[in-house]
Amino acid sequence: MNAPPSLGSPLQAVTPETAPDRTTDDVGTPVSVKIRERIKAQRKRFHANDNIADCIEPGELELLLEEVAGKMHAVLDSLVIDTESDHNTQDTARRVAKMYVSEVFKGRYIAQPPVTEFPNIERLNELMIIGPITVRSACSHHLCPIIGRVWIGVMPNEHSNLIGLSKYVRLADWIMSRPQIQEEAVIQLADLLQDKVSPDGLAIVMEADHFCMHWRGVKETNAKMINSVMRGSFLKDASLRREFLSLVGNRRD
Repeated sequence: MNAPPSLGSPLQAVTPETAPDRTTDDVGTPVSVKIRERIKAQRKRFHANDNIADCIEPGELELLLEEVAGKMHAVLDSLVIDTESDHNTQDTARRVAKMYVSEVFKGRYIAQPPVTEFPNIERLNELMIIGPITVRSACSHHLCPIIGRVWIGVMPNEHSNLIGLSKYVRLADWIMSRPQIQEEAVIQLADLLQDKVSPDGLAIVMEADHFCMHWRGVKETNAKMINSVMRGSFLKDASLRREFLSLVGNRRD
C-alpha cells in the first residue's frame, strides 16, 4: 500500500489519475466506509487519537474531505443556518472539513514525518531540554481547542540516537494534531520519543489552555492544566528530576 501524503502536503484536486480504482461494487460507497473496513480487516483501533494513515490509499483524503464537507453542510442545515443566502456561511462546510482533515486532525491521517537519526558519536550524557514547543490539539469530548506548551527533557547515553531540534517540533505537532485528552497525548509523545531516541531518561511537561472549559461549561478563563511524564533516570534520580523541573519552571514564568 502506498503511503498517504507526507506532513504539510496540500490536498490536491481529485483527477482520474489520482482517484482510487472504482469497481462496480464500489460505486456509491462512502470513502469513510472503505477506510473503516480496511482498519477492521487489519484488527486495528481507530480511536480519535489513533493514526490511521496506513489504511488510507492515494487520493482518498481528498474524497474524505468532500464527504465531511457534505455532512458538515447537513449539520449547518440542522442548526437552521441559511447557507444559501448568508454570504458568511456559503462555503463554511468545506472550510471546516478542510480544517479538520488537513489541519487540526491531520495527525490521524498522515504518516509520521521523516526523522533522521544520528549516532551519539561524542557520547553525550548531559541533560538536554527542548522547549517551549507550542502545540495545538482538540479535546475529544467537545472538539474544542487545546493550546499549550511542551518541554522535553532528554538524558542521552552512548547508544542513544540524536535527532535535530526541529524534529522534536514536528513529532510533537504530529501527535498533538488529533482529538484527544491531554493526559493521553503526553504519554503518546513520550512513547514515540523513547522509541526514536532511546535515551537513559525522558521527561515531558505540558501546560495548556482548554477551551472546552474557557468557552463553555464553567467558562473559567484562567485555569490551565499541567501534567508530566517521567521515564528512566528522570523517574529514578530525584536530583535530575528537580533540575529539569526547576529549569522548566524558570522558563514558564
